[in-house]
Amino acid sequence: MTFTAKILLLGSGELGREFVISAKRLGAQVIACDSYANAPAMQVADGHEVFSMLDGEALRAAIAKHAPDYVVPEVEAIRTEVLADVEAEGVTVVPSARAAQMTMNRDGIREVAAVELGLRTSRYRYAESLEEVLAGAEHTGLPCVIKPVMSSSGKGQSTVREASALEAAWDYAVANMRGDRARVIVEEFVDFDYEITLLTVRSRAGVSFCPPIGHRQERGDYQESWQPAAMSAQAIADAQDMARKVVDDLGGYGIFGVEFFVKGEEVIFSELSPRPHDTGMVTLISQNLSEFDLHARAVLGLPVPEVRLYGPSASAVILADRDGEAPGYEGVAEALAVPGGEIDLRIFAKPTTRPYRRMGVALALAGDTDAARTLAAEAAGKVRINYG
Repeated sequence: MTFTAKILLLGSGELGREFVISAKRLGAQVIACDSYANAPAMQVADGHEVFSMLDGEALRAAIAKHAPDYVVPEVEAIRTEVLADVEAEGVTVVPSARAAQMTMNRDGIREVAAVELGLRTSRYRYAESLEEVLAGAEHTGLPCVIKPVMSSSGKGQSTVREASALEAAWDYAVANMRGDRARVIVEEFVDFDYEITLLTVRSRAGVSFCPPIGHRQERGDYQESWQPAAMSAQAIADAQDMARKVVDDLGGYGIFGVEFFVKGEEVIFSELSPRPHDTGMVTLISQNLSEFDLHARAVLGLPVPEVRLYGPSASAVILADRDGEAPGYEGVAEALAVPGGEIDLRIFAKPTTRPYRRMGVALALAGDTDAARTLAAEAAGKVRINYG
């Protein structure tokens, strides 16, 4: 069988699953890699490998074995020096090895944004001990936010309002970090009006944007998102200007999830992921091309057309509440029958559950974003997990 390209996907969760589907529709062959077997993306890929992305020897062996045209990271915790080596040898790393290195840790991308590019960010300090956390909190003031420099989906993040809670926040961040570096960022708490994700596509034709996505978090992890987020024309222009500067600095092609806080008309850079973003799952129902379609096209060097929004849309997560094996699902028909708009579901088919693990997402398209959020939440609530 002849393929348009071979892709080695590093990380095979739900975002990777949707990317595999989009890439295969364009004729690509995809080998999905993750640290556990039967991960969501592996179930739809052409092949798979099981190893830790932080195992440099295993990562290099997988690249040598499959000789991919593109190495596409889906997770932050990767031995990025291997990516730099293989990029120098001619393999295309998406969007670039430098982008993977800069965004693997929050300190890297923060330095790019705040120091190199001079973008507006919150005050911050890095800390590698409780003593440095205490000093960092003195610099930022209270309340402050403490996050591991390497984590995913908000794990290990907490907001500290009293000095007596700093030690617990440090312990929580270290316990939930990814990788092998006990380092956190102590960040000024921004009393923002709202926060958004600006999905930014860098392709051969230049930089383009999706309509802004609003989102709500709990425990540092997204619970719902909606599109479009209500923003003034000036705030959107400011966010696009900052996003363009960062992605042009990082280089390469693909989609970037650029997060901002918005306070009044002031737009403040928060974080960036050089890959599809969890809040962007709303684009599976909201746009003519989802974030995964856009990523696949940009990665493969294909034309990226203008994004058309079908209408106000929302997503709401389906969470597990306990540990389990081989879960099943009930209530799917009831969820899809929720009246008042268009409803869709994605069940991620993860082989195990744990408390607060994201197992699926409900999607809704309606007349306005408030209605879409209500419908998505209702549909998500009708899906029940059977724990093995």
